[in-house]
Amino acid sequence: MVGVSSQPSSPAVQTPTDPAAEAAPHLTGPARPVGFDRERYIELQSRHIQERRERIGGKLYLEMGGKLFDDFHASRVLPGFTPDNKIAMLERLADELEIMVCINAKDLERQKVRADLGIPYEEDVLRLVDVFRERGFLVEHVVMTQLEESNHVAHAFGERLTRLGLKVARHRVIPGYPQDTARIVSEEGFGQNEYSETTRDLIVVTAPGPGSGKLATCLSQIYHDHQRGVASGYAKFETFPIWNLPLEHPVNLAYEAATADLDDVNLIDPFHLSAYGEQATNYNRDVEVFPLLKALLIQLTGSSPYESPTDMGVNLVGRCIVDDEVCRDASRQEIIRRYYKALVEERESERDADASERIAIVMAKAECTPEDRAVVGPAVAVEERTGEPGSAMELADGRIVTGKTTELLGCSAAMVLNALKQLAGIDDDVHLLSPESIEPIQTLKTEHLGSRNPRLHTDEVLIALSVSAGSNDDARRALGQLANLRGCDVHTTTILGPVDEGIFRSLGVLVTSEPRYQRKALYRKK
Repeated sequence: MVGVSSQPSSPAVQTPTDPAAEAAPHLTGPARPVGFDRERYIELQSRHIQERRERIGGKLYLEMGGKLFDDFHASRVLPGFTPDNKIAMLERLADELEIMVCINAKDLERQKVRADLGIPYEEDVLRLVDVFRERGFLVEHVVMTQLEESNHVAHAFGERLTRLGLKVARHRVIPGYPQDTARIVSEEGFGQNEYSETTRDLIVVTAPGPGSGKLATCLSQIYHDHQRGVASGYAKFETFPIWNLPLEHPVNLAYEAATADLDDVNLIDPFHLSAYGEQATNYNRDVEVFPLLKALLIQLTGSSPYESPTDMGVNLVGRCIVDDEVCRDASRQEIIRRYYKALVEERESERDADASERIAIVMAKAECTPEDRAVVGPAVAVEERTGEPGSAMELADGRIVTGKTTELLGCSAAMVLNALKQLAGIDDDVHLLSPESIEPIQTLKTEHLGSRNPRLHTDEVLIALSVSAGSNDDARRALGQLANLRGCDVHTTTILGPVDEGIFRSLGVLVTSEPRYQRKALYRKK
């Protein structure tokens, strides 16, 4: 069958003079370059979903590529894209859809943590259900994928979900998936999976992170629907890679860096090229599973609406880029951040340098190096000068603020105080916290709370600053600048402790670290 590409054929990138650029959202806090039109995206994407529903008819299972809520990666590489962009778009369809959440049993067993929030996937499932319900969405079903009898943690979590009033479907490991289509599309394959009886015609399938089995869940549901005489189909709400940007565009390379631990790679969609003579960027997992999807649809309905993995995507991100250079720069910075993150994770777990080496190759393709991160050099210079860990922060206007380790403060805490002084216009020689106010906190830490480190962490400094703000005008003015740290880049020459890491995450600061500890030790408190 000769098909027509389901994706629009207009140019992938609009110039800054495009009228859509005038509709870019107003950003609170420090002015930052905008490369993406949020409102245009919401309008185009919601319209395209409706068109896809009409074309397919019956139930539509819409796999959500990437994160549905809190998509911080997209907001970093596409400045102007907000973390709730996707959910804001789906709110236009809230009365017509329901949300199904998937969780991979293997992720539960290894207690996988969502890095951007610092919480286990198990807890993120519950958080996501709460978030969706608070915004008016129907969420009743959780699907546990790749479940085996030996997955005791996963079985216990399934029982917990049931006690909480959720409907849990258990999907088994299918031998030969995704190549053995004859077995998969049979009672020995999808037929073994429990069926989720949804009540609406648009079902958005999402998960805490990648590799959660969303596509397999959609296909299993379609199989069971057709066994029951219910017409249904599949589409993918995709963000990355962006199909109509070049394979090695930095935005697409940043996605490859973000999934380096999954062995994902971007590639030209061979099915799309064969069907339409048009190059489209996709990634290996969708290409690998496409024959299964097509075979399933043909076996169940007699035909497939898709000739390629790109066809099945609902992805208009490329049409909403209004400043390509801004997005390229932001993506290169994200690749470098991912590189440092991989180095630190490999150091913490004493793993081989597989992920960091893959990201180093991506960096070379994007023509960037760690030195292109503006805060790296100044932080390293502080350590070279003082012989102690150093840190540096780049403010929204490009100013670099550093922090050094002292007897009173760690380098991160000192840097935050210096940054707040800069933002508030307070002279460098002004002490926001006097030694007299810090010493009692140190005494409490070392003599009563069992800490070996007398230096104040970032959270302790901020609490002390809050107390001082009641009687000290400079402290009050500095504290008022906290919101302006959001989106700032930071680099430290030592791996952060969990407290400082959590504070920076809460403040929205983008932190990287050199992959080494401040002191040598075999045991490290988490």
